[in-house]
Amino acid sequence: MTTGDATVEQEQNSLPSPWRSPRFRLFFAARSTSLLADGMLMVSLTTAVLGAGYGAAGVGYALAAWMAPIVLLVLFGGVLADRFTPQVMMVGADLVRMVAMLALAVLLAAGDLRLWHMMALLALSGAATAMFQPGLASLVPRVAEDIQRANALLRISESICTLLGPGVSGLLVAHWNVAGSFVVIAAAYACSALGLAPLRRLCTARDESDEPILRRLATGWHEFRSRSWLWGVIAVWAVYGLFVFGPALPLGAALLTEQHGASGYGWIASADGAGTIVGGLLGMRVRPRRPLVAGACAMFFFSLNPLAPALGWSFTVTVLTGVVAGCGFAFWGVMWATSVQSHIPLAVLSRVSAYDVAGSIMVIPLGRALSGPAADGVGADRVLLFSSAVGLVLIAVMLSVPAVRALRRAP
Repeated sequence: MTTGDATVEQEQNSLPSPWRSPRFRLFFAARSTSLLADGMLMVSLTTAVLGAGYGAAGVGYALAAWMAPIVLLVLFGGVLADRFTPQVMMVGADLVRMVAMLALAVLLAAGDLRLWHMMALLALSGAATAMFQPGLASLVPRVAEDIQRANALLRISESICTLLGPGVSGLLVAHWNVAGSFVVIAAAYACSALGLAPLRRLCTARDESDEPILRRLATGWHEFRSRSWLWGVIAVWAVYGLFVFGPALPLGAALLTEQHGASGYGWIASADGAGTIVGGLLGMRVRPRRPLVAGACAMFFFSLNPLAPALGWSFTVTVLTGVVAGCGFAFWGVMWATSVQSHIPLAVLSRVSAYDVAGSIMVIPLGRALSGPAADGVGADRVLLFSSAVGLVLIAVMLSVPAVRALRRAP
């Protein structure tokens, strides 16, 4: 280790814990409640659509109505977050999502729900999510000095809420009703808005220029493409989403349920969630000099996720691979978020983050849509074997990019 590396290490080890910052505590509480609402939404949505008699196709249409605005509008969300500050956009987005969920609850309670009602309200919620998401990255450096530890804590919160959300929604649907579950989701978004509202007093400079929105988009694109480590990772990630993330969830769930039963699959999914918590804890403590290299190496383990059902491994081995795969994925997430937030200027961070989000998620729905026909043609196990192999190759490609290997941890 050089003298400069040692100095950076000492500086980062001396940073105060994010928990000591009231601003971070507010942000953490707000983010956790919105994540819990997101985790509850899918179960409540599926129950509502099926209960209204629209079947699996209706669930697909409703999910598409929610997802499409996110993909289409997230770039504009980044522009508006830099223009009006992330705090304002995120509070407004939470309030819109709260109203959409309350409207769904009212329609369900009245027994007058139509599929187009749900699709319209979910599209509104998805558009609000597109306005909410880009500001997350640019708020973290403003509320915590130790960016890496803050990202690790947020990753742990995301993992816990992803585990708890579906269970909470299921309990509400079973012991109350589906309309009540949407009321609780709306309340969670309201709590998120209340937690974020005081952060409007942060010293965040608004972009007061009168540039048109397309010029602002172009500025974000210039910042994005001028960093080969950034667009190189996103290019690989887009292909990864198509061939790995896309097929892994639907086909893996189907095979694991067939091999180990519904309860067995539930335990395996929980093991994956536990692994992401472990990965977040590692992200709090391990500070590699080249974070993208360390994170990418951890992502090699994610290829175990589709491999286990493809090869029909035993329940115990599959649970263990779930823990390891989840750990690798979460550790990569911490390294990536910290690298972006510490190397991109705050003035354009929301716009750059929007390109990151768009490139990461836009092809996953296509991968999921194509996984069914591919499984019918060659078998789900072969598709997942292909996904596992492609995942290994793509991470190796990522590590072959010189700018990725050269990026060092920023003070």
